[in-house]
Amino acid sequence: MTEPLVVANNLSKKFGDFQAVDDIDFEIAPGEAFGFLGPNGAGKTSTMKMIASISPVTSGHLRVFGLDPKTHGAAIRARLGVVPQEDNLDTELTVEENLFIYGRYFDLPRQEIRDRIDQLLDFAQLSDRKKSKVDPLSGGMKRRLTIARGLINRPDLVILDEPTTGLDPQARHLLWDRLYRLKREGATLVITTHYMDEAEQLCDRLVIMDKGKIVGAGSPQRLIQEHSTREVVELRFPAGEQDAVVDRLEGIGKRVEPLPDRVLLYADEADDALEEVHRRGLAPEMTLARRSTLEDVFLHLTGRTLVE
Repeated sequence: MTEPLVVANNLSKKFGDFQAVDDIDFEIAPGEAFGFLGPNGAGKTSTMKMIASISPVTSGHLRVFGLDPKTHGAAIRARLGVVPQEDNLDTELTVEENLFIYGRYFDLPRQEIRDRIDQLLDFAQLSDRKKSKVDPLSGGMKRRLTIARGLINRPDLVILDEPTTGLDPQARHLLWDRLYRLKREGATLVITTHYMDEAEQLCDRLVIMDKGKIVGAGSPQRLIQEHSTREVVELRFPAGEQDAVVDRLEGIGKRVEPLPDRVLLYADEADDALEEVHRRGLAPEMTLARRSTLEDVFLHLTGRTLVE
């Protein structure tokens, strides 16, 4: 069997008295897209920084490419591609110059960098912007350039921290297409995100983090099968009426989950659940039937939503 690229056992990270990462275990195999899903403050970025060998491990065992980040940090970083949460491009330079300077950080030959720039700009769909300054580029273009920059050294492992935060839906889907293409080409991706649809689209396996701990692990499909129902019905009632009707929804489907603005009914057949709601004489002002998502898994495992 192929050895995992990253192995973590009882991994922890503390900042003073604050426990950012609390005794977690995971492995990342070559060629897979592995995700860390959770809200802001869950410990995702702290974990990424330890893998990237830029933040020391407080306790536990961590090996990246079989190496200890404490003693072989430089060797690990040379084989990584890192896409930070915030774009940190030099906006006064051109697209080409940003990539060239970054390539020189890895001591790559100048001609190799120039050849690589053309390949990466084609990948990022930015070839026509090669000579453009970075400052006037759209948010989506800057994000694609940041990802292209992270690939300049042909990394064995690509770390993407919240890759689509702040992008509009069209830009997000274009970026997903680029990342999916990377995955098809055999790249190993580590992705942190608080978007459940992003995790479902891109990740082969993932862990769900909350308050520094891993509360669930597996493929998106497996997690949904294990911790939710096939379908969900969302019900909204007129202001002030929800609390009075929640008890009358008990027994419909497998679980009733009241939220501040709506009630969720978890059922394998949404149509049957809706029929029962109306049969009981209840009249929600809005109904929505949908399939279960990782958001429902997170709610079930933690008792709160990803956007709280």
